[in-house]
Amino acid sequence: MRAFRFLPAVALAVATAVIGLATVVPASAATSRVDLNVLVVTDGNPWVEGIRQQLAAEGVPTTVIDLTSTSRATITAGFLADTLADGTPHGHFEGVVLPSDAPSQLSAAELSALAGYEQGYQVRQVDAYVWPGANTGLNAPSWSGSLDGTTATATASARAGAFRYLNGPVAFEGAPGGNGSYGYLTTPLPDNPATGSHFEPYLTETVPGTTTQGTLAGIYTSGGREQLVLTFAYNYYQQQYRLLAHGIVDWVTKGVHLGYWRNYFSAHIDDLFNANSRWSQSGHCTPGEGDCVGSVLATTPIRMTPADVTATVAWQQQNNYTLDFLFNGGPSLDYASASGGTDSLTTALLANKNSFWWLNHTYQHPFLGCVQNFTVIPWKCQTDSTGAIQYVDQATVDSQIQQNIQFGQANGLPFRPGELVAGEHSGTVMLPQQPNDNPNFLAVLSQNNIQWLGVDASRESGQRQIASALGVPRHPVNVFYNVSTQSDEVSEYNWLYTSKANGGSGNCEANPTTTTCITPLDLNTGWADYVLPLQEKITLGYVLGNDPRPFFMHQSNLTDDRLALQTLTGILSTYRGWFTPDTPVVNQTLTDAGTTLQQQTAWQQTLTAGTVSGYIQGGAVTVQGPAGTTVPVTVPTGTTVTGGAAFGTVYGGEQSGYTTLGAAPTGLTLASAAFGTATTAGPTPSTGIALASYAIGSPHEVHRNGTAVTVTDPFGTHVLPKLAGKPDEELHVGSTHHHPYQTPPGQVKK
Repeated sequence: MRAFRFLPAVALAVATAVIGLATVVPASAATSRVDLNVLVVTDGNPWVEGIRQQLAAEGVPTTVIDLTSTSRATITAGFLADTLADGTPHGHFEGVVLPSDAPSQLSAAELSALAGYEQGYQVRQVDAYVWPGANTGLNAPSWSGSLDGTTATATASARAGAFRYLNGPVAFEGAPGGNGSYGYLTTPLPDNPATGSHFEPYLTETVPGTTTQGTLAGIYTSGGREQLVLTFAYNYYQQQYRLLAHGIVDWVTKGVHLGYWRNYFSAHIDDLFNANSRWSQSGHCTPGEGDCVGSVLATTPIRMTPADVTATVAWQQQNNYTLDFLFNGGPSLDYASASGGTDSLTTALLANKNSFWWLNHTYQHPFLGCVQNFTVIPWKCQTDSTGAIQYVDQATVDSQIQQNIQFGQANGLPFRPGELVAGEHSGTVMLPQQPNDNPNFLAVLSQNNIQWLGVDASRESGQRQIASALGVPRHPVNVFYNVSTQSDEVSEYNWLYTSKANGGSGNCEANPTTTTCITPLDLNTGWADYVLPLQEKITLGYVLGNDPRPFFMHQSNLTDDRLALQTLTGILSTYRGWFTPDTPVVNQTLTDAGTTLQQQTAWQQTLTAGTVSGYIQGGAVTVQGPAGTTVPVTVPTGTTVTGGAAFGTVYGGEQSGYTTLGAAPTGLTLASAAFGTATTAGPTPSTGIALASYAIGSPHEVHRNGTAVTVTDPFGTHVLPKLAGKPDEELHVGSTHHHPYQTPPGQVKK
């Protein structure tokens, strides 16, 4: 167990260190130069780690000091700043992130150096989680407790600044009174004109039992410094933090940083023109899929109707959103043949073909990896006499891709020939059965110039080169391929996620690291009460994580109860309630999503190599590095390429884009200076007030043991079981969420 003491009393010898701030601030007035780099000082607790993770997710350069390391750097005036050869004051960091306003692991001299640097260079500081007190401009807490299930409000001041992308409501996840969060509601101290001290609330909630608006976050300005103060515990994955995370990054950097942020949400619907097998509630399996033991009655395959096409088109128009349809052309002809020459679903889809995006999903949806052996459950790869895995041959793979391209072209589908998602994501590695890519599949990808290949993110989440293509991982949504009704969905959900003692498969017991056992859900209410809200929450967690990976469901989910449309409606309506219209979800094609992943990966490699740097001086931003390097940059609105047009595109009330460096540094011009002019150093204004930050102890202690965090304060001991860990995520089970091609009645597989 590790214990971290927050805000302990520090010896009054700090007074000497505070007076010595002149050693940090440049000796003469000059326009300072500040590097585009954020200093993150971490003690490993989830709140400061959450901010570090957000900076990394957006691609913001950081320097990290680990307070738990005995070999960590010491924060001194020289560590924070120096003077260039031409006399220019040079600040090394554009922002500072601390676990609290005065972590106990920092010495008085280090705290003093930080205070002096921030004052002299007008650099902001984030205090990730504090005990409210005079040292941060706040009264003692009016209330403390669980914030689960409550809704806070981003104030007008917050939304006029770094949190401009929010509509106002900030919803805390969980059920009321739960143990997922803990915080303090308090009120600001009165302003002190003599010292310039002021606290501006940014996040508020009504104090229970009163009409008073309590503060959970805000800006404390005092002694020439600005601190963003947060009085509640959180981690990177929690909904409330996901809503605030970008604003924290934007505030601490004053909206000027290397990095790029978007909320991506692309939805694929697989198996258009095809049918899907249907789940058997009595058999706890899917007849025809090779997973049923014993005699189980056949179920009727699930296939959309023309009415479902009409409903989906109307839904898109109402929600201003376009679905990407992954099509299998072969079943269209099979169903037409079985129906006397025409297929009503095909007719309806083709009549509305320009309402959707389209993507090649192979002609008949066969498995294109190894030759499958279904004589055992689960299936395994067929081997020859030497034990070598037998793979689907090259001619079959090529035919499946080419025939579907020809079908799409013949019917005028607006699809992109360089994209492919194989049926069942087959052809590539599929553990545990198939440890390698099918070499025949790889050869055909190159032969057909496939550039972007969809893969299953629950199996491989990173992007890799796969023959001629780059992989684009797709997130599965737990609306199963073999269900079309709420009752069937809940039945299968119960089977997968309940214990054997509760009538389930016990999969959750066998795989505790990836699944969590639940109490069996009611077949009539479980969808609306549990499954749907959870899928919305999980999906939005990815959407708010700067993650461009698409999501996928199936055509079976667009018929009967139309579970896919219910899910998508919930996601979009919730998102649009949180975010302003100028911060829309970014809906991308597979090509665009793959390109975004490629850019993100390349930038992370550049950051690791340390070959690109940027700085701001007055109102000018300079980015430099090897010619040809692509760099993401975020700046305030009104920023132009020096001597040219507006930079980037507007999103969330700021401008951002990728720029490719040339032989000379790239220059941008801000509408106004961000860090001002460093002035001659003198005694810190209101030394006594500044000393209070370090001289007043805190009755607030945090212990962390594994994924559990315990907060001890005057109100008692509060256990937050999973605050330091990832959330429980209900993922598809790889062996059960795909299907082979379903042949229409009276037809044979081709």
